[in-house]
Amino acid sequence: MKINDMLAPPPVHLPEMGEPDAMKNPANPLAWALLAEGATDPLVRYAFARTGYHRGLDALRGNGWKGFGPVPWSHEPNRGVLRSIAQLALAARAIDEESEYDRCRALLSDCDPDCVAELLT
Repeated sequence: MKINDMLAPPPVHLPEMGEPDAMKNPANPLAWALLAEGATDPLVRYAFARTGYHRGLDALRGNGWKGFGPVPWSHEPNRGVLRSIAQLALAARAIDEESEYDRCRALLSDCDPDCVAELLT
């Protein structure tokens, strides 16, 4: 059961981000998450995911996020950001950067704890 915290910030619901193509729409974190998901080299995966992570944080902050609080997985436009964070976590683990993995996992859990198991498997 989730408890409604009256002091918590409201959930962020990003607007549609447009086409997920990094060449045509580099601000879309989903474009970078998709590139990371398809990369076979762990450093390339890390680079794509890191770009998506930063583009995602820019989008969240531009829509009122203050660095913490809910970013619901159930809201489709939020998924690019959450997938980028997850890909960064997985890529960090692949290059033995456990502190980055832990930080990204904690961020995902803060954003939407229900998505962690799905995205980090």
